[in-house]
Amino acid sequence: MFWVAISTLAVFVMWTLAVLGALSAARTSRTPQGAIGWVVFLLAAPLTALPAYLVFGHYRFKDYHSIRQDIHEVVHDYPDLSPETHCDAACLDINPAPFEAVSGLSLCTGNDFKILVDGDDSFRAMFGAIDRAVHYVLVQFYTIRDDELGQKLRDHLIAAAQRGASVWFMYDNVGSHSLSRAYLQSLEQAAINVVEPATSRGPKHRFHINFRNHRKTLIVDGRIGFTGGLNVGNEYLGLDSRFGHWRDTQLQLTGPMVQQLQLSYAEDWQWLTDEPLMEFLEWQPEPRESNRIGLVVPTGPGDLTENGSMLFFSAISAANSRIWIASPYFVPDLDVVAALKLAALRGVDVRILLPGNFDHYLPWLAAFSFYDDLRQAGVKIYNYSAGFMHQKSFVVDDQLAAIGTANLDNRSFRLNFETMALLFDATAAKELSDILQKDFDQSSLLTKDLDQQNWSIRLLAPLVRLLSPVL
Repeated sequence: MFWVAISTLAVFVMWTLAVLGALSAARTSRTPQGAIGWVVFLLAAPLTALPAYLVFGHYRFKDYHSIRQDIHEVVHDYPDLSPETHCDAACLDINPAPFEAVSGLSLCTGNDFKILVDGDDSFRAMFGAIDRAVHYVLVQFYTIRDDELGQKLRDHLIAAAQRGASVWFMYDNVGSHSLSRAYLQSLEQAAINVVEPATSRGPKHRFHINFRNHRKTLIVDGRIGFTGGLNVGNEYLGLDSRFGHWRDTQLQLTGPMVQQLQLSYAEDWQWLTDEPLMEFLEWQPEPRESNRIGLVVPTGPGDLTENGSMLFFSAISAANSRIWIASPYFVPDLDVVAALKLAALRGVDVRILLPGNFDHYLPWLAAFSFYDDLRQAGVKIYNYSAGFMHQKSFVVDDQLAAIGTANLDNRSFRLNFETMALLFDATAAKELSDILQKDFDQSSLLTKDLDQQNWSIRLLAPLVRLLSPVL
């Protein structure tokens, strides 16, 4: 009798928690599809769904938006964002208004850009910038490993701190879960300011999979900035035998776009620590003769609208002749799928470059369930075969190039904090398109339908697609 009572109570508690979880999902999920998926899953299989919801369940960072707005108001009072750096959009072939609306920032001129291909060139440039730091260094990566490359970063940062430069250091607790305590202590002993995820605002441990900070940012003295796909680990130099050559793209910035990138960093730091950075940073852009136009677009779950998805939707919709997208993961939402199909049907050259192998099996598998529908509309899918392709970039026509951290998936659209740098510049668009063309030349065009793939992909891809809101 006792065990019957205990079992009945356990079942009652399980169903009560499942109903409460379903109500929470219906209230807080960022999309109707996600809400429906969680409600059905929780009520149909509560024993399995409840642990999954605790890890992947949706909730909103309500405070982040208000903090971000407060920082915007403070920083906009600085003389850095003066009207003379702003750009007249009338000179552009692509309407920047949707991108400015998504960013919350204005198009600016007076920038210069350098596209860096793969790890050797990128880390040479980033370490060189750190070595020239006079006043401060801002560091933010999703993944930092305590390996040879990670130790080089540590040593360059400690040397900068010993020269008298202030150093701020952020990392993500999931992406950098293997980062040793000794590594962090060596930074702290050098008086480097380190965010400790366990005591800061936001997700506290690696089981909080959602709402990760996926940005990769390095800024020196407010004069030079970097963003792109590269994290800090030996595999990003192509030194991991599993992946071989690691294909990635990084962007070096100078001009007022550095201040825009810096604004996003300051917001993240204050969100995590409640410590404002603005007074310690340089907000006056370095005077430059270049008139190259650009915009930094930070997106994340603190946004009130679906800014990550809207960024890609706006770029695809703006294309008249081509839209080429490179992403290591492809689990888009229905709006982006529709935009890609419509662009192809309008006669736009739509190409999507994806890795031929995978580092995360489920997103790779789910992508197969999207291919047939897109290919029937004329979208070309390429699989990179010369190593592992990890870059996040796109080109629109001959006018717009974008490089940053956002993947073409729901996680980047809604669940992670991301940064994309948009270059409204024909020279940059030509340079990036040439780089992508070399990648296409080392790729194979997908020609098989789903029912022609091996049995595991045929069977599992449609099932895994049901998890797409959290992949």
